Amino acid sequence: MKKLLAVAFLASLILTSCETTIQESDNLSGKLTEAKGGKYYGGVFRLNESEYIKNLFPHSTIDAYSYRVSSQIYEGLLKFDQDSLTIIQSLSESYTKDETNTIYTFKLRDNVYFHDDDCFEGGKGRKLSAEDVLYSFTLACTQIRLNQSFSLFENIVEGANEYYAATASGQTPSFPVKGFKVIDDLTFQIKLIEPNSRFIFNLARPGAFIFPREAFEKYGPDMRTKCVGTGPFKLSSVDEDISIILKKNEKYYGKDEFGNQLPFLDALSIQFLKDKKVELLEFRKGNLDMMYRLPTDYIFEVISSDLNEGGYGQYDLAREPEMSTQCLLFFNLGEIFNDVNVRKAFSFAVDRETILNYVLSGEGYLEGVHGITPPTFLPKYNIYNIKGFSFDRDSANYYLTKAGYPNGEGFPTVVLDINSEGDRFTNVAVELQKQLKEHLNVNLEINMQSMAQVINKTKAGEYHFARIAWIADYPNPENYLWAFHSKNVPTSLDEESYPNLTRYRNSVFDDYYEKGLHASSTEEAFQYFMQAEQTMMQDAPVLILWYDEAYRLLQPYVRDFPNNPMQYRDFSKVYRIPEEVKN
Repeated sequence: MKKLLAVAFLASLILTSCETTIQESDNLSGKLTEAKGGKYYGGVFRLNESEYIKNLFPHSTIDAYSYRVSSQIYEGLLKFDQDSLTIIQSLSESYTKDETNTIYTFKLRDNVYFHDDDCFEGGKGRKLSAEDVLYSFTLACTQIRLNQSFSLFENIVEGANEYYAATASGQTPSFPVKGFKVIDDLTFQIKLIEPNSRFIFNLARPGAFIFPREAFEKYGPDMRTKCVGTGPFKLSSVDEDISIILKKNEKYYGKDEFGNQLPFLDALSIQFLKDKKVELLEFRKGNLDMMYRLPTDYIFEVISSDLNEGGYGQYDLAREPEMSTQCLLFFNLGEIFNDVNVRKAFSFAVDRETILNYVLSGEGYLEGVHGITPPTFLPKYNIYNIKGFSFDRDSANYYLTKAGYPNGEGFPTVVLDINSEGDRFTNVAVELQKQLKEHLNVNLEINMQSMAQVINKTKAGEYHFARIAWIADYPNPENYLWAFHSKNVPTSLDEESYPNLTRYRNSVFDDYYEKGLHASSTEEAFQYFMQAEQTMMQDAPVLILWYDEAYRLLQPYVRDFPNNPMQYRDFSKVYRIPEEVKN
């Protein structure tokens, strides 16, 4: 108890210190002023992330934590509506497609400026043009270590593959990407090889965010935290592992339906507390405006609390299934898990119901007994038709014996790499350790690391078994299947593999998947994707644990911040109301 109080006290000091720094150095008094339509300007929105941000450079943003921050700073041609997750205009004012569905022409807004930064002459952000789109997209088709976003255009845009190949070993091609064309200062055109159902979503993903040439040429790898975008907020300060402060972009082009200049908030204060109990304590004290994911021990208390008790009922609770699947990656080319029988043995050996009901206290929507895709796409994409793995001890031992390890004899110790995110995954890992020993006589060693370290190890193929959450960054089942496409696996084990972290290969899967990409309708695409997913699950390249259900608490004075199953966040329209208005 003393330890918890000490940690809580330290966290309180951190939060108070950061809030003071914001208000004193940036002249933010916290006073709210009324805007049109009963909305209010001012205030700092305070939230926590349980994992530190790895990289805010658009082409390197591949984890959910970094994405949630970078999407406030940068924008693409298109973006998602926070409420419906439909594609809406962003830097693009409008776009058209030709009759072949392969030529897209985008008309850019005429009033967008980059954030003020030293990379520009006089430190003043200049106007966005189609040349910036060309530069950002061309860099996404270039072989450099900072670029993890080529898959957005690979095998989709004309000439993208050829350009990428020509940039090997730091070479600069003498030709451009054929499918990218600047028509004029505010018009940009993209030509596809053939119609592609994923392409329009790709333009709203972080790898398609737009940034200026001047920033990359000045900062290079330092763009990890040296951010120059066009978004509603701009990076103000970074205190490694402690906090990130984003300030309002006073030159932001956006306006709401009443004509109010966006954003309403003066700043976002993002803290990094790993202990979820401490985070909940800070939320209850009013030091945080949002609490995402609850400590397991408090879930029942929160959902059963009554408003009149003065407890959790006073907060706005959102609870819904998420576009997130919790799973364990097998390194399919490694010495331990290159045998499908071993992967099946592990998949049958896990009692997911026990994990969900007793370890997580029900903080999950459904046991992972189907495929990689969560049930949030029902009814059009029915995951209940996909047969995965349920707990079956006899089947688990049958496949382990078939692999040459009867009763686990001679089986090597397996290392599980995980990040903690509070105590949630630690508790799950301990239960997995117990179950694998009891059900297979296999020893599991738990290796706790940061999420960034887990991602780096899986990309490099330097792991046995790793926990990861596959969280959609666009609302389509294909977002889960692209990570198993053989074309995303390098030919050499010495090369990093992303997004296919398991390095799974199956030509039948590839065929169904590619037919889904080029289907003429969503219904046809989903049929092919369903067949691809069932093919994949027969090979057990991953062990599905459960499909997520999230709990989000908001302070009662927060407005216009809808929840969604992708946890896509757009703070441009969020505002606070005064205490007297709330009452």
